[in-house]
Amino acid sequence: MAEALFNAEPRGNLVEIEGLSVDFGRHRVLRGIDLKIPRGQTLAIIGESGCGKTVLLKTIIGLIRPTVGTVSFEGKDLARLGERELTGERIRFGFLFQGAALFDSMTVAQNISFPLRQHTKKPPEEIKRIIQARLAEVGLPENVLGKKPGELSGGMRKRVGLARALALEPEIILYDEPTTGLDPIMSDVINELILGTRRQHPVTSIVVTHDMRTAQKVADRVVMLYPLPRLRMDETQIIYDGPPDRIERSPDSRVSQFVRGEAGERLMEMRKQNVTYDVQNGV
Repeated sequence: MAEALFNAEPRGNLVEIEGLSVDFGRHRVLRGIDLKIPRGQTLAIIGESGCGKTVLLKTIIGLIRPTVGTVSFEGKDLARLGERELTGERIRFGFLFQGAALFDSMTVAQNISFPLRQHTKKPPEEIKRIIQARLAEVGLPENVLGKKPGELSGGMRKRVGLARALALEPEIILYDEPTTGLDPIMSDVINELILGTRRQHPVTSIVVTHDMRTAQKVADRVVMLYPLPRLRMDETQIIYDGPPDRIERSPDSRVSQFVRGEAGERLMEMRKQNVTYDVQNGV
């Protein structure tokens, strides 16, 4: 587990989410989310596919606007900001997208320098120095600088994506499934880089993952979301909020089964759904 901050003295909340709901047409993905993220904390958001983890992450950075409720960053309601102000706030975020989301037509050097060229007026020599420093930080040799993303392995692309996310020295870094598609060794390399980033930079981190090894290794707080279609209207969508070393002992069977990767109750639900479908359709 990362250096415990869950029970540390409060440093003030960097992100505050109140009554957040997000709809896509008639489909509601998030409902009534209340969440406060203190400065300097590493929060892991877990849950099965379709529970709204990535939607929550994109709402935090302002890529998706709330249908109901607010997302505040240092007390500023992001939905109330104009596009120019919102862009200014986003510069303070680093985002490691799922799959790294590098520009295929650009070299590694061009990908890492992209936010610096877009948002700063730093001279070329300083940009070059930052690129080299960030590349070293994620453990890549300088001979990859001239390569295109298609010439790199999946793990190397993730590391280039992290170097780009760190280029502007953000105050908060958002990781969307940072270990998806990687083998166990490379997954642990990424986990170590997340920990190293936290040690070297005073950042707040939010890690969306379904990988319990990642959640337990890098986070000092874990929040688990549950899919809305499987909840009653009076149930909260956050079914666990606490330190990672207590999650396996959660009294909620939905949490403990997810942590252990047990499909028992989920299979029973699926069978009941199939029986209901058969009855309704006269099968």
